[in-house]
Amino acid sequence: MNTPLLSAFYFGTVEHYHLLARHPKVIIDTGEHYERQSYRTRTSIVGPNGRQDLTVQIARRSGEKMRMQTVGLSYSETWPQQHVHAIRSAYGNTPWFIHYIDAIEAVVLGKYERLVDLQRATLDLGLRWLGLTTDVLVSENYVEILEGLTDLRLAFHPKKPLPAEVSAAPPYTQIFSDRHGFVPRVSVIDLVMNAGPEARRIIHD
Repeated sequence: MNTPLLSAFYFGTVEHYHLLARHPKVIIDTGEHYERQSYRTRTSIVGPNGRQDLTVQIARRSGEKMRMQTVGLSYSETWPQQHVHAIRSAYGNTPWFIHYIDAIEAVVLGKYERLVDLQRATLDLGLRWLGLTTDVLVSENYVEILEGLTDLRLAFHPKKPLPAEVSAAPPYTQIFSDRHGFVPRVSVIDLVMNAGPEARRIIHD
C-alpha cells in the first residue's frame, strides 16, 4: 500500500480523514509552495443557506512564491471570530454541538504566527475526535516523489474532482439535509457535529 503524500490543510474534509483511516502512515509536505484557493486555507461547512467556505487570511507577500513553512497569518481582519460565528450558526442546534465547540473555539481563536501551526492544531483535533492513530509525518523540506508514495498534493483540491486514490466519504445525516440534500466534501467539523461518536465508524465505512 503506497503512502499518501498530502498538502497541509485547515481542518480537512471528511475525505481527508477517510483517507487517513485507511493508511498507517501519511506524509504532509510543508516544504512545497503555498497555493491559493486550496484546502491549505479553506474548509467548508453546511449552514442554513448551504455550503459555506471558511477561509484563513494569510500575510501576503505580493508576487513572491512562499514555501508553506514561511507563510504567516494575518489578523488584520476578524476571520477567526467570523469562522466561530459561522460554525455556531450552522451547528448550534445539533445534538453534539456542546461536545465540540469549546475545542474548536480554542484552536480557531488561538494566535499563531504561521499557517502550518494552525493547520497542525486543527489536524490534531480531527485525529483526536475520530480516534485515528495514523502516523502523520510532516516534512519541512519539499518531498521528491519516490517509489511507494502516492502524490496527492495537486490532485486533492476543492476545485477538482476527487482523485481516484481518494474514496468519497459515505453519506451521513446533516442537519440541513431537508433543504440541501447531502452535501459532500465538507469539513470534518460537519461530520462530528452531525454524527458525534458515530463519526468514528463512518470514516471507516
